[in-house]
Amino acid sequence: MPKPDLLQVCPFAEPVEAALAEDFTLHRYFEADDKSALLARLAPTTRFIATGGHHGASREMIAALPNLEIVSSFGVGYDAVDVTAAKEHGVSVTNTPDVLNDCVAETTLALMLALCHRVPQSDAYVRAGRWESEGTFGLTDELTGTRAGILGLGRIGKTIAKLCQAFNMEVVYHGRHEQEHQPYPYYADLAEMARAVDWLVVIAPGTEETKGIVSRQVMEALGSKGKLVNMGRGSLVDEEAMIELLESGALGGAALDVFAKEPHVPERLRALQNVVLLPHQGSATHKTRAAMGQMVVRNLKAHLRGAPLISPVV
Repeated sequence: MPKPDLLQVCPFAEPVEAALAEDFTLHRYFEADDKSALLARLAPTTRFIATGGHHGASREMIAALPNLEIVSSFGVGYDAVDVTAAKEHGVSVTNTPDVLNDCVAETTLALMLALCHRVPQSDAYVRAGRWESEGTFGLTDELTGTRAGILGLGRIGKTIAKLCQAFNMEVVYHGRHEQEHQPYPYYADLAEMARAVDWLVVIAPGTEETKGIVSRQVMEALGSKGKLVNMGRGSLVDEEAMIELLESGALGGAALDVFAKEPHVPERLRALQNVVLLPHQGSATHKTRAAMGQMVVRNLKAHLRGAPLISPVV
């Protein structure tokens, strides 16, 4: 009996592709020279899509596969999947939550430590021989005793909050609404929270509702001693305003894992010394990426067998 067709939108690690190939016939969209022709050929038979959080599944792709039943997306963020189109066509959408909470939270704290202790700069100082020729590097900031404001107290946000507390930081948060039974003070107004904290940690999803939520006003409220950490999506921050405020010193610093037009990072931002920049590495460890890949597979195989989905979002 032939295996059902699956549209593979982007590359996956070899173990993930091997696990998919056990039950599906893989059609690699990312390798197709004529992608429209591939979709047309697969239209009568394809019920499954495996994709990545950045690649998603567009309205056009979903509409081109009238028998599509499920889009399984690699990553906790699924903003690149046209969820509205999926709902209209009765297509389920899954993501890979929880398995990356610890890793992303750990990376968040790594960025915060690197920024306040100026780890990249002091490493470069030693490598350039300046410690020996010029003397000590100088004093830096620290996390202990500071206050972190978390924008987006979801699964990952809660894990970040716990790690911040391990560094004797006070935690407050802002979100669409106050959550019951949380031990952290809630701010209904983001700018007000930014004014009251030393660190603004952004870990909210990238949606039309959150686009530009970290505005110039919010960053000005954070101030010349405040530091911005973005682990969510580049779209949440007014990147041009952030660069201007960092250049002028009106914003104290930024630790960024995500950017507005990835992988492009503006030269002006790369030239600054009051920033730490990562190439969207929040969950990029062998252990976590393997777990995320297996969740993609488990969701698809569950649907194939008529079992409940592991992590449905639609």
